[in-house]
Amino acid sequence: VQLQASGGGLVQAGGSLRLSCAASGVNLDFSAVGWLRQTPGKEREGVSCITSGDSIIDYADSVKGRATITRDKNTVYLQINSLKSEDTAVYYCAADESRSCAVVFADAADYYGQGTQVTVSS
Repeated sequence: VQLQASGGGLVQAGGSLRLSCAASGVNLDFSAVGWLRQTPGKEREGVSCITSGDSIIDYADSVKGRATITRDKNTVYLQINSLKSEDTAVYYCAADESRSCAVVFADAADYYGQGTQVTVSS
């Protein structure tokens, strides 16, 4: 199983970014898939999650209204608009075959991608 995260980079505050998570070896249609982020010295925190059939879509309060999570076949995307300096972090995609966003947000998923750095300059 491999999750390949991409799309990070340096963006000015107020800009937008779309992160991608491409999966192989696991069918994301039957998993809960989400994004977490981590800054130095802090624990990883859940950002967004989508379950199979798109039946549940969840966002952390910190990105609610600015982020959209979508899926297309075996790739999941996270679009974040109106980026703020506090969005700067390493972003990880995660997938869990229990299909539970609670598990993903608890940072206890079955699979993780390698992380992609997002830096927002003010």
